[in-house]
Amino acid sequence: MLNHLFGILLFVQPSQKFFAVSFHRRRYDASRWLRSILLALVTALLVIFEFNLNLAIQIAVPLTQAKSNSNQLNAQSLVAQGQKLYEAGDYTQAVEILQQAIEAFQASGDQLGQAMALGNLALVVKQLGQIQASYNYITKSLEILQANRNVETQNFASLQVLAQTLEIQGSLLLELGRTQQALDSWKQAVRIYTQLGDEVGRIRSSINLAQAEQTLGLYRQAQRNLEQLVDSVDKQPDSVIKITLLRSLGDVLQLVGELDKSTKVLQKSRDLAQKLRSPDQLAATLLSIGNIYRASGNRASEQLNTFSEARLTPLHCRTSNAQQPISQEASQAYQQAVQYYQQAATLSKSPVGQIQAKLNQLSVLLEMHNWSQARLLSADIQPRLSQIPVSQTAIFTRINLAQSLVCFKQTTNADIPEWREIAQDFATAIKQARSIGDQRSEAYALGALGALYLETKDLDNAQKLTEEAFKIAQTMQLGDIAYLWQWQLGYILRIKGDIPGAIAFYNQAYDTLQSLRNDLVALNPDIQFSFRDNVEPVYRQYVDLLLLPENRASGIVNNKQPKTNQKKLQQARKVIEALQFTELENFFREACLQPVPKQIDEVVDKTDTTAAVIYPIILKDRLEIILKLPTESELYHYTTNQQANEIEKNLDKLQQLLTQPDRINDVKKLSGTVYNWLIQPLENKLANTNVKTLVFVLDGSLRNIPMAVLYDQQDQKFLIQKYAIALAPGLQLIDPKPLQKRTFNALIAGVSKEREIENRTFSPLTYVEDELRTIQSAIPKTEELLNQNFTRKNVQNQMQAAPYTVVHIATHGEFSSNAEKTFILTWNQLLKVKDFDKILRLGNSSKSRAIELLVLSACQTALGDKRATLGLAGIAVRAGARSTLATLWSVDDESTAVLMSKFYDELENPTLTKADALRRAQISLLESDEIPYLWAPYVLVGNWL
Repeated sequence: MLNHLFGILLFVQPSQKFFAVSFHRRRYDASRWLRSILLALVTALLVIFEFNLNLAIQIAVPLTQAKSNSNQLNAQSLVAQGQKLYEAGDYTQAVEILQQAIEAFQASGDQLGQAMALGNLALVVKQLGQIQASYNYITKSLEILQANRNVETQNFASLQVLAQTLEIQGSLLLELGRTQQALDSWKQAVRIYTQLGDEVGRIRSSINLAQAEQTLGLYRQAQRNLEQLVDSVDKQPDSVIKITLLRSLGDVLQLVGELDKSTKVLQKSRDLAQKLRSPDQLAATLLSIGNIYRASGNRASEQLNTFSEARLTPLHCRTSNAQQPISQEASQAYQQAVQYYQQAATLSKSPVGQIQAKLNQLSVLLEMHNWSQARLLSADIQPRLSQIPVSQTAIFTRINLAQSLVCFKQTTNADIPEWREIAQDFATAIKQARSIGDQRSEAYALGALGALYLETKDLDNAQKLTEEAFKIAQTMQLGDIAYLWQWQLGYILRIKGDIPGAIAFYNQAYDTLQSLRNDLVALNPDIQFSFRDNVEPVYRQYVDLLLLPENRASGIVNNKQPKTNQKKLQQARKVIEALQFTELENFFREACLQPVPKQIDEVVDKTDTTAAVIYPIILKDRLEIILKLPTESELYHYTTNQQANEIEKNLDKLQQLLTQPDRINDVKKLSGTVYNWLIQPLENKLANTNVKTLVFVLDGSLRNIPMAVLYDQQDQKFLIQKYAIALAPGLQLIDPKPLQKRTFNALIAGVSKEREIENRTFSPLTYVEDELRTIQSAIPKTEELLNQNFTRKNVQNQMQAAPYTVVHIATHGEFSSNAEKTFILTWNQLLKVKDFDKILRLGNSSKSRAIELLVLSACQTALGDKRATLGLAGIAVRAGARSTLATLWSVDDESTAVLMSKFYDELENPTLTKADALRRAQISLLESDEIPYLWAPYVLVGNWL
């Protein structure tokens, strides 16, 4: 027979969203989220514990073991008091009461009660932001439990307390950045709950496991595990845990970019919350749905620009230019987000929940340029801050509001509020952080105040505050905060004219970011492109400093860099490579890419000594070009003084003209301008070498332009008429090897008929069947999958059955900066880029069976998406093919079949590389019709050998 349960039910109401797991090291980033910090927090807070009213470390003690003495009764009474204080938000007093309870349990000899009280004390101290102290308490609790674990009297109660304590330990380990150990703690908890038959505990710990997987960048794994959990509880009675589980899955789906699927799952969570009449749960889910629409709006805004308005410092506001109109798609999404946030604020019963919703709404209003509503809402939020007891939540809520006010002033130049008022909010946050010993919050608030002084041009105080913030972050090993202030210090020193000092801090920030590689895709779950605010400015500003020209004269400066600068040139290439690598991981929302050790330098020095590599880097005020020539150890460096916005404007216009067959003269004029920027500075150097192939590692909007079309107005030749051309997704290649044999085994597939898939109509491709017949003539050993035979299952079966060296697909496809919108059309579905490896890698698990060439001959870049070629790079990497030949726009014309026939014919020549074969095919077409629309869209990505 068991005595009554006692202990603290985690002291947590659903709307308060237990913090033991949510505030971990990856949540404090420098993106737009700095204006809406709780948007990111909410995702985690909704995941962890808040649904559970029975998680408190509770124990049931058999009557034969219970010691009904005054000390034990007093201890139980103190625990009950502690719970009430916690629920009232009086954490400081709750700590004192729980410490008394621990002493009383100890005096009564009740070790289980002592362990339980220590665990609950750890929770309360965690709410105060004292992570290390909290971890010390939970460690002591576990020591007591582990010491008695092998005792024969161990029972259900002690195992339950052990499992719950392991859960708390996991949350604290995650907070301390020890993610793998957190994962292990939760795994132990899952095993114990399974042993006890505690389904709620098992599911709760499994949700936490998924949270740790996300921190490791393993979004897809977290998604799979949560989907399995959803399946396992599907037939169980409706409950709060099902609401939260669905919301957790919905939030993860948002993080991996599956916004449509996320919305559907969150709607299920919402419907269940309405059915169970749980207003706080409903408010939490509505908040998540609002986040989905906000993410959609941000994505729509981001796709319109290759380069964001440069974020100069970590806290510099980067809403769209106040004079620049917002796209209709973004505006509609933002309006939906505001509506859901308003509903969430109305339904929530807790001050914290209300403020969370209002702060998220405020950040969206700023994105919408709705200044009047933003001013009114900020005035409504300000007095509400006093309703939240001092805790880490309260501190970051205050910082969030202050940052939104900074953004409001930066964007509108408004007089109200005054800078000193905003500074006072940051100062209050610092004071509160110190009062509860929360060094994470203190480090962040100090740096934020330093950013405010930087905004008002008080560089000395800005530097002092940032240095203090950095010191705390460094001491506490808070990498996600440390890199912000390393960045900010580098920027301050640059303004002060201390370039070496600035470079040193930017290098530190870069190193810190590299050490956080798994977290880079997770720094901000707000939007897929968030790294452009969080990370990209650090890399680009660092490269800017490394390549800073001594001579700022206008025009083009051509000079071979002296040997003393070679180190800087090498480092600049390395940094840009890291940025591109991170960009691809962010595209997939997975830290899943492994660098290939084979460097391009090695290839052009040893394997193909007729190839040169060109690295254009677009910076705010200039175009930097680094040239690597074969067999030469030194790099060459050229600067074209041209503003980035002017470069982008010209490239955007050229991209439009290329798809208009009757605008060839305009194409030559604009592509000639780009040629003068990019190639003309290198002409003399290239002319004195035996270079026949140019390999480009492109940056920004240059990726949207086929380099073949650049026009030399002096010689009146397109670049393809002078050189073979290839693109590399980075400085490292995908297994670069020459073709070993010229007898190919090809899988060819296509869709020629009109199809309607996922509410989209795809027009018939008249010449696809001709194209496939042409390939069959060129490559006798082929297997064809046409129209209804071209299905995912059939492709998988073929890839498993034979080691194809060539996979040629002629069908509609689209490259997008959004992985979910990057696809190729099969007969019955849109095959997404994220599934390419599951299909095309089936038959080439070993390198010896690698696909030599993947051809996508009817694809195009997404209309209006200036970063769409990121999808092409994603396909090239995901498919695992050594080379990918694709089109930047679709050409439904017999010319495609002609070009492909010529390409495969030339490829049989053992003296030619793939780049040579493509060049000859393009020139053959060009000589019969000069219109670039027909011959220029083809680009070779990856191994050109």
